[in-house]
Amino acid sequence: MPSLKDLKNRIASVKATQKITKAMKMVAAAKLRRAQEAAEAARPYAERMNKVLASLSAANASNAGAPLLLSGTGKDQVHLLIVATGERGLAGGFNSSIIRLARDHALKLISQGKTVKILTVGRKGNDVLRRTFKDNIVHYITFREVKQLGFAQADEVAGKVLEMFNAGEFDIATLFFARFHSVISQVPTAKQIIPATFDAAPVSEEQTHYEYEPSEEEILEELLPKNIAVQIFRALLENNASFYGAQMSAMDNATRNAGDMINKLTLSYNRQRQAQITKELIEIISGAEAL
Repeated sequence: MPSLKDLKNRIASVKATQKITKAMKMVAAAKLRRAQEAAEAARPYAERMNKVLASLSAANASNAGAPLLLSGTGKDQVHLLIVATGERGLAGGFNSSIIRLARDHALKLISQGKTVKILTVGRKGNDVLRRTFKDNIVHYITFREVKQLGFAQADEVAGKVLEMFNAGEFDIATLFFARFHSVISQVPTAKQIIPATFDAAPVSEEQTHYEYEPSEEEILEELLPKNIAVQIFRALLENNASFYGAQMSAMDNATRNAGDMINKLTLSYNRQRQAQITKELIEIISGAEAL
């Protein structure tokens, strides 16, 4: 049984930890608001680009001169997995859920005889995946020193992906990230970005026809590479909001658990102290009676 001094030291230690988790919760809550606003602001642009490209690609995907980013290489042997995670931990299951989804997808492809290459964005994903897929990781990008995510970071990732694709290093690219839904809900998501896939637009009875200038093929050649950067930028913003939401929830739980532990330790301390006082009183009374 621990002594009174040990219990007292442990209570002080847990209280110090509780102060840290409470402070981290407040910081995450403050950063979450900005990150959530940025993620929500990026969605309309990405969705509108999706609609424009879906409309253009519907008539050009089967053309012989269609861009490779739209039609693909015609093969599916080599897959590139772009795994975007956080730079730090202490965020509950945020990083592990994305890593688990990417790992399961990679193992499934490997079991089918496919070649898997992994590009990691974020320190946590790289550290974990390197244990299992050390030989599969071809590139690692970190934004640990970046104070605020911007389009420049997404453009850097997109530039590397397009460089690899133009060099013929892979056939299909899939992006893994966590879509922000709420503070307590972040949805691990896998989205194929090469060849480009678009959500089907609703078909209306009165379909509007547009004439494009320059030609549709030229517009696709210009927009498809930009769409890669836009999708990666949206994923990074969604990840950022998801991270702070998960961290806020995790630190709140940790603060509550620390409070429960303090209460239990205090109860044990008081009981043991009371037992010690009672023992001392019995010894004094017994000594007095002996005299």
